[in-house]
Amino acid sequence: MVIKDIFDSKSVMTEGAAKKCPVVLMTRVRLARNLSDHPFPGWAKAPQKKEVLETCLPAIATLRPMKSGITAEIEELSELEKQILVERHLISRELSGSPERAGVVISKDQSVSVMINEEDHLRMQVVKSGYRFKSAWNAVNNLDTALEGGLNYAFSSRLGYLTACPTNVGTGMRASAMMHLPALVISNQMEKVVRAVNQLGIAVRGLFGEGSDASGSIFQISNQTTLGESEEAIIKRLSSVLKTIIDQEINAREKILENDPSKLLDKIGRAYGILQNSHLLSSNECMNLVSLVRFGVDLEMFPEEMRNIVDRLFIECQPGHIQYHAGKSIDTSERDACRSEYLRKQFENVDKPVKRILNPTTGEENADTESTNEEENDKG
Repeated sequence: MVIKDIFDSKSVMTEGAAKKCPVVLMTRVRLARNLSDHPFPGWAKAPQKKEVLETCLPAIATLRPMKSGITAEIEELSELEKQILVERHLISRELSGSPERAGVVISKDQSVSVMINEEDHLRMQVVKSGYRFKSAWNAVNNLDTALEGGLNYAFSSRLGYLTACPTNVGTGMRASAMMHLPALVISNQMEKVVRAVNQLGIAVRGLFGEGSDASGSIFQISNQTTLGESEEAIIKRLSSVLKTIIDQEINAREKILENDPSKLLDKIGRAYGILQNSHLLSSNECMNLVSLVRFGVDLEMFPEEMRNIVDRLFIECQPGHIQYHAGKSIDTSERDACRSEYLRKQFENVDKPVKRILNPTTGEENADTESTNEEENDKG
């Protein structure tokens, strides 16, 4: 059973929170590839998709990073299994709805996944906790090189890698960072940030990508341009934009702490109280409350070891995960009750937040070291 294998394995998504990385939760690099001698999935008929699946599945599963991993055909998965894979960012919503001849191969630690017959024949991604583009790019590039040795990619010497959507032609690469930006949200500056980065060819989306809401003040920020630049140049340009957003988030935090610290302390304290005592919580409300507790960790109101717990809860409080833990099919109100019970257990032994915010302008107990920490994380 795929879902049992997923929960039995330690995942970089639920166990790999980066220490002292307040703004960037994780980085991802994804590549889109197609086989030269087969119609792209949108035009292919079932027998052609089956041939692609049967060609690609074993080629991927035998690669070193994917050994002892999970291989599955989408049509053989239950709706709950597909939902959990989407919630863990291992497959896309589009792949979960594929009617036939689609598949996925997932590494044991869930840091690498390759989707087959989504919009393109292959969508491979590597996810790293924290701000680690260099590590993510090297890993997915090695995977791509290994696959290219045995598969004939659709490639043009003039355009680069050919993809189903013209916006992916060229490198076929999407690099993204999942960022926690509570101060920009609280201070109503996110709309301005989104407009500014869109003009630079950078996309801003919610937790689950295109069309999703940014609940929990979590945003996916990625490149939009894939043609005319090298992969390294795209990542460098994106990193420059991300550094500016990090600086803006830190500045917004400092201003909130300087102008109205009691209001922020009250928000975080109330979030802690609700998580410890609530009996009904929707997934959206849960995300926003957990987000505030993570903000409290950044401000040293909670111990640093809480960071891994709250980052894990961003995923484990999603509807599919709650239903799995319930062990049966449950409706929305029952999920809200189960979610609250689960959160009460997670927070029952967490001490109340400590008020450490006394002089936010001194730099002694705020997040001024973010940029340095991000750079060190990327080197590591």
